[in-house]
Amino acid sequence: MNVTFLLKKGSYLIPTLQSLFTQSSPEERSSMVVVVLLADFDDSWRVTMVREIKTAFASELEQGQLVVIHVPQEWYPPVIGLKRNYNDPPDRVSFRSKQNLDYSFLIHYSASLGQYYLQLEDDVSSAKNFLTTIRRHVGEQEAKKTTWAMLEFSALGYIGKLYKSAHLPLLARFLLLFYQEMPCDWLMSHFRELLTQKETIHFKPSLFQHMGTFSSFQGTYNKLKDKDFDEGFYTNPAAEVYCDIPTYQKHFPKQAWDAGEGFFWGRSPEKGNYMTVVFSDPTVVTGIFVETGSGGKDLLDSAQVDIGHEVVTTEKGEKSCKEFQSVGMLANGRFEMEEVERKYSSASSCLRIQVTVGQKDWVIIRKIRITTQLSAPTGQAGV
Repeated sequence: MNVTFLLKKGSYLIPTLQSLFTQSSPEERSSMVVVVLLADFDDSWRVTMVREIKTAFASELEQGQLVVIHVPQEWYPPVIGLKRNYNDPPDRVSFRSKQNLDYSFLIHYSASLGQYYLQLEDDVSSAKNFLTTIRRHVGEQEAKKTTWAMLEFSALGYIGKLYKSAHLPLLARFLLLFYQEMPCDWLMSHFRELLTQKETIHFKPSLFQHMGTFSSFQGTYNKLKDKDFDEGFYTNPAAEVYCDIPTYQKHFPKQAWDAGEGFFWGRSPEKGNYMTVVFSDPTVVTGIFVETGSGGKDLLDSAQVDIGHEVVTTEKGEKSCKEFQSVGMLANGRFEMEEVERKYSSASSCLRIQVTVGQKDWVIIRKIRITTQLSAPTGQAGV
């Protein structure tokens, strides 16, 4: 995975890089190369930025996980005195045209670095394990044999846009050819359509959030935020979900476990009812988060959370675990626990939510999220 962005004066580069690396596991970091283009022509500023980057990310630079590049000014075509499409003022035309050229150079450089290319900006924060989530979504598209040119992991502009590296030489030339015509995000949308992907494929919740408060154009205030961003979003391991609470319409139990906006909605749970998640492979669970209800209604009032070992098949033909250990109780419809492995260090095969007191109210289980202990990387790999 090739993660790239431009660096401009007044950027939030260091926090952005810290977010990218700290929100990634060692295995994920070994699978990505972050490329930063120093886009300003001020020599003294670039020297200062390089010094700061070396100080903060010496290890990432040494391991090849971070690459910093610059394009000489003489390589750029004119960005002054261009035609004023959309009646934009000349300074905005120059700004957006140079930005298109910056991206063209960055994309051209990055074309051979990985299998996929993720476009970011220098003022974003990342969701936990964003790379694993992207891998899973790409795998889903491939399994469905979807023809795609761009997957979107943020609703904002050109943040969080994923491309196949095989398309990058074309995209770089496309931006160079039409650099003075329109803003970069518009050009990227046209490029997607030219590659026969007519509709956007937008993944929710978003994996990247705009953290800056000032626009790189004239330093104006910018409060742009992605309403679909969920910083605490985790990628759950593959699993099957079983539940004996009567399901309402198409709000199936698996939707509480899977990524996305779906949720489980069930009728009046009784004591002993359960939702059991059976992992495809034994997993060392490090964190558990369960959220129920919506707007203070349809909460699961009384339930315990268990982890289980040794998968068995029940009389109903469902998978479950032979033995369970309770890790805690829901409070106000929620459960959250970290450092689970300190008390339950062995790999688990199940996670169960079991109703302890029945209720007349219906129940919504919005999300079940876990974090897991990842093994150390064994070598470099692409997505």
